[in-house]
Amino acid sequence: MRVIHHIEEKGEKGWLATVGFFDGVHAGHRHLIHEMRRLADERGLATVVFTFPVHPRIVLQADYQPKLLNSMDEKLALLASTGIDYCVVMDFTPELAACSASDFIVKILSNQWQVQCLLVGYDHRFGHHRTDGFEQYAIYGKACGMEVLSASSYEKNSEEVSSSKIRQLLSACRVEEAAGLLSYLYRLKGHVIGGHQVGRKLGFPTANIAIDDPLKVQPGPGVYAVWVYINKESYKGMLSIGNRPTLNGEQTTIEVHILHFANSIYTQSIEVEFIRYLRANQKFENTQALKAQLIKDCQQIEKILL
Repeated sequence: MRVIHHIEEKGEKGWLATVGFFDGVHAGHRHLIHEMRRLADERGLATVVFTFPVHPRIVLQADYQPKLLNSMDEKLALLASTGIDYCVVMDFTPELAACSASDFIVKILSNQWQVQCLLVGYDHRFGHHRTDGFEQYAIYGKACGMEVLSASSYEKNSEEVSSSKIRQLLSACRVEEAAGLLSYLYRLKGHVIGGHQVGRKLGFPTANIAIDDPLKVQPGPGVYAVWVYINKESYKGMLSIGNRPTLNGEQTTIEVHILHFANSIYTQSIEVEFIRYLRANQKFENTQALKAQLIKDCQQIEKILL
């Protein structure tokens, strides 16, 4: 996949395009892109996704803090994995936000980018105030010689797949269900920072993780079985998200105990992949009771992560 930021970088071949923010590049997005590739092959066109580097609502509402499933780099990597030819990263400016659907199709997609065919996601609306729908898009396209098509709907287990639904599942600790809708395991990337060293005293040293992208969704509080990736090597891990209730903690932290691992990784990059939710956080009577539970958690993780 070739990433394009400026119109001067556009190739010569005609384009079949789709437009969206594509947070998560989830199973529904992949269904849309699979359909786009099929239609492009039939027409001898290249496939292109038009997307944006920041959430459009940030431009419209300066204090809006979105919770995202991907960083921009992650989104581009996931889009590349779908086999599309191009991705145009388009700045979402106030001027673009004020653009009508008609102007966006005719003046931007057709006149500027020479898009020959546009695939509109099922029930997707764009343009100022999102007042128009597919029938209007088709009329605007016909006026400038652009074919406008509507993608078929996609459901999994009789349920519509959406980024908002996936965010809800992650916040509710339902990481396995979220992975099913994403079509991949959810990940967090960060770097290791200093902690309180309490886990080390209990025989369970932990790496405290500062997430690189503060806008990414963090799964709900609790203990998880995770795969840990450091320097392209994978390790079994027990990850906790919470305020360490037994130790009367106040701030929410993300800590991972890496099984069978003793190296110092302070300041290093780290990535965790959520496999299964084990249990809720709880306040134990003392640290010995906490240690006994941690032993049980690790035994369970050994069985899960074979």
